[in-house]
Amino acid sequence: MSLQKYLKLMSILTGICWLAWLLVLFFINPDKTGLIGFILFYFSLFLAIIGSASILGFIIRVRLGKKPVFKQVEMSFRQGNWISVFVICILILQGLNLLRWWNALFLVLFLVFLELFFLTSGRKYKV
Repeated sequence: MSLQKYLKLMSILTGICWLAWLLVLFFINPDKTGLIGFILFYFSLFLAIIGSASILGFIIRVRLGKKPVFKQVEMSFRQGNWISVFVICILILQGLNLLRWWNALFLVLFLVFLELFFLTSGRKYKV
């Protein structure tokens, strides 16, 4: 798949995910649907944030970076996942009244160390 097709497809799917999240937000009552409503809310938001963070991260990386484009796509998608995991975990903790600053700090540190692991142990490509 070419880079242009990837970005176009990712943009369209991200827009669909944001639309799905808005539909869940405005048309699903969590009191009546129970757990299904919460799962739909968090899952659609998770996918929308992954897409948005990946596209934005890719654009920033291409303008600032010197690595190959396929490496930029891989890194931006992985880091988009981490950002999405962070936001969803924070929202779930807040919804359960368990969010404290040290929880957020530990989550950030865990995700940073996880990303550092991937950055240092990844395959090495010749540029």
